[in-house]
Amino acid sequence: MIKTSICELLGIKYPILQGGMAWVATAELAAAVSNAGGLGIIGAGNAPADYVQAEIRKVKKLTDKPFGVNLMLLSPFIDEVADIVCEESVPVITTGAGNPGKYIARFKNRGTKVIPVVSAVALAKKMEKEGADALIAEGTEAGGHIGELTTMVLVPQVIDAVSIPVIAAGGIADGRGLVSALALGAQGVQMGTVFVCTTECTVHDNYKQAIIKAGDRGTVVTGRPTGHPVRILKNKLAREFDKLDKANASPEEYEKLGVGRLRAAVVDGDADYGSVMAGQISGLVKESKPVKNIIEDLIDDAGKVAGRVRLICM
Repeated sequence: MIKTSICELLGIKYPILQGGMAWVATAELAAAVSNAGGLGIIGAGNAPADYVQAEIRKVKKLTDKPFGVNLMLLSPFIDEVADIVCEESVPVITTGAGNPGKYIARFKNRGTKVIPVVSAVALAKKMEKEGADALIAEGTEAGGHIGELTTMVLVPQVIDAVSIPVIAAGGIADGRGLVSALALGAQGVQMGTVFVCTTECTVHDNYKQAIIKAGDRGTVVTGRPTGHPVRILKNKLAREFDKLDKANASPEEYEKLGVGRLRAAVVDGDADYGSVMAGQISGLVKESKPVKNIIEDLIDDAGKVAGRVRLICM
């Protein structure tokens, strides 16, 4: 057993959170992770409030364990979705793409734990001051929207800067990653790409197979000139983004190219021109397995790794 303060804070068995990936992190995946001892998280993304509410009510039917919802703060529906998560008394909220400060007190008054995703020390300090219960420090190795600092560099600096628990994210795929994160001082890990390739994840099989087939250099960062870089698998869409980079294209051109591409990958299975968001650990994912197996193997592997480290230290 690996128990940390995050397990106590969130009421979970293992210090493992599932990333709240838009279009990917549905009620089915979130419930499977929660039932296996981690914290499953529904990804609200840009979805309207009624969709998010339906997913919340679905996950409540599939598990009696704690779960969370990830709020994408740039969503045009963010205020309505915030109302819904309060109405539904969601146990945990994670946030991304912005500052959740104006919502934190309201969520906490409902008994909800608030855990913002941060990619820099300054934001981590600000979130602590505004009442966050914990932080997810996400390195640039992650899939989807990313910051610039690596997980190895970011996590210890955030830990040194705040007094609340920190969860490491980005580049974590197995027990080795969990033990590494704990060695840095993190109280848990968040994983996304690994959970995409599970039998419970509802994404199109083409999306899963693209990750499974990816190698160590299988991802690329797109859209850096816009100030909102996104890591995806290399494909024909990535090459189109590269052309825009070289042409010094306007933000509007990037937006036009990217609109609807994530849905095309997740729902329609377009692995060529869809946005197949995935982290650099894609090369470590070799097959699709049930969530329960992923988590149990990770914990077992972490125990073995920790044992080897003790032997070396002795």
